[in-house]
Amino acid sequence: MRTGVRIGIDVGKARIGIARSDMHGMLATPVETVRREEAPGADVVRIVELVSELEAFEVIVGLPLNLRGERTLSTDDAVGFATTLAARLAGIADVRLVDERLSTVSAQGQLRQAGRKSKGSRAIIDQAAAVVILQHALDVERGRDVAPGEVVATSEELPRNEETP
Repeated sequence: MRTGVRIGIDVGKARIGIARSDMHGMLATPVETVRREEAPGADVVRIVELVSELEAFEVIVGLPLNLRGERTLSTDDAVGFATTLAARLAGIADVRLVDERLSTVSAQGQLRQAGRKSKGSRAIIDQAAAVVILQHALDVERGRDVAPGEVVATSEELPRNEETP
């Protein structure tokens, strides 16, 4: 198991839930909810600040797929956000996409069991979903001794067409 802080992100249309791990990658905890910007701006800047403040070496972004494992509009949105974030964090932290199916449903269920109502708790649900995503990634890595998901390549890292000068 790799050591170091990781950040988990649940990308939504209106808000982004953020969680973090401890240094040993054992436990994910909520951090904050960031308001989503139309064009990536303050939201990406805040996440970059958190990566720096927490000295995180990796960011885990939830990849929303439907129950059959197929891409959706939300998938494309999360991949686009992760790609923008990877470009901003190049050389600082890796960004990885990890399957997040049912993370929000799981987070809502956990909050309900804790006696919290969904209504008025959207920001908390976003953070709880980020915790679910990150904890799943940590558990997968601990169980398989392999980093979870797939690394998001920045445009500089993509293979060049040999015909392009």
